Amino acid sequence: MAEFGALIFPTDYAMHPVELAKAIEERGLDSLFFPEHTHIPASRRSPYPAGGDLPKEYSHTYDPFVAFGACAAATERIKLGTGICLVVERDVLTLAKEIASIDRISGGRFILGIGAGWNAEEMENHGVEYKHRWKVVREKILAMREIWTKDEAEFHGEFVDFDPVWSNPKPIQAGGPPVLMGATSKWSYDRIAEYCDGWLPIAGLEAGHLPEIEKALVNRGRKLSDITLAMFGVPADEAFVESKLAEGFNHFVFGLPSEGEETVLPLLDQYVVIAEKMRNN
Repeated sequence: MAEFGALIFPTDYAMHPVELAKAIEERGLDSLFFPEHTHIPASRRSPYPAGGDLPKEYSHTYDPFVAFGACAAATERIKLGTGICLVVERDVLTLAKEIASIDRISGGRFILGIGAGWNAEEMENHGVEYKHRWKVVREKILAMREIWTKDEAEFHGEFVDFDPVWSNPKPIQAGGPPVLMGATSKWSYDRIAEYCDGWLPIAGLEAGHLPEIEKALVNRGRKLSDITLAMFGVPADEAFVESKLAEGFNHFVFGLPSEGEETVLPLLDQYVVIAEKMRNN
């Protein structure tokens, strides 16, 4: 059955993340996703991909793992996911521990949506060169899978390199939480096939990619039905959702503005109506 959730930039001026998580669970929706930026360099050298000025929320987000810890304690059922986690900006051993901790505290409800990011100076502040960002993402995901599944994990790559370590607790979900690729370039196809459990594109950018993803999966001995097809920023458009259900997408994450509950809750109620109609079709 298809799942329906929402994504918001959790900021210091928007509806409180915990109150939003409880509202989503109370309304029968399935998930809550948070994006992240550790900071935004004041130089603003990297242009905003959507064009125009960078929205205020990009420099006001809570740390998603701190926010998810609070949301996990206040809910029982909904999935909690990053949309997306900027893997390149996080120490791999710390990130593996954070993810395992959230997965256990939530009872196995965490989803790891990943990406490399677009802000070159932001990742440079974390010691990562823009040209190497996807190589770094790959090695960190592969290294974390070792940490989540081995009593003594080690990894030796170009950018991630550590001798055997003990890192517990392990995630509740076998092999670790599902990893969903939040990118839509032609290079994403093999990345999804090699080290991901699903795809999480922005709605409107997904067209034409599924056949290529399927080819990449087949080349690695997998098939399209092996992965989750999700998308975020889904519009409040029943026809759009219905068409994507027919294509095989099964997790729809609607967008919410970083505003107060007087704005957020009515939108959430609109999304509930769409979700219920789709479930009953």
